[in-house]
Amino acid sequence: MHHAYILLGTNLGDRLSYLQQAKTSILQQIGDISAASSIYETAAWGLTEQPAFYNQVLVVKTTIEPESLMQQLLAIETQLGRIRTIKFGPRTIDIDILLIDDLIHQSPILALPHPALPQRRFALMPLAEVAPSLVHPVEKKTITTLLQACIDTLDVQKITPTAS
Repeated sequence: MHHAYILLGTNLGDRLSYLQQAKTSILQQIGDISAASSIYETAAWGLTEQPAFYNQVLVVKTTIEPESLMQQLLAIETQLGRIRTIKFGPRTIDIDILLIDDLIHQSPILALPHPALPQRRFALMPLAEVAPSLVHPVEKKTITTLLQACIDTLDVQKITPTAS
């Protein structure tokens, strides 16, 4: 059984609905959700001239191997209307695997841990909420420590209490 730490993001349409639809699909197709962070509103990162994102981290228990998991998550993105046209552009849903257990993995489809995690406050804040003492397998620091050291200054605001 793997513990996958998955980041959801959306900045188009009914953002709360897209997050809920993604969670439902993950529960039905991937595995049990053992924890879900609050939802955070975040200024767009990378391509900044676009609507703000809603982000949430899920902890998912799954038996699916990492690369197959990534392929299934990409299929869920497609089912929810994700069209990849502009890098860092607006999207109905974005699903990223931040970590799976303490795996370090590199392939054309998947890098674990997510290589940009230590530099992205919008990922670290919800991850620190659900797994503060989890140790990053490359940095060898807890998620809380990485968040404290993060130099990203984008605005990240909690908009909901911890979800179920």
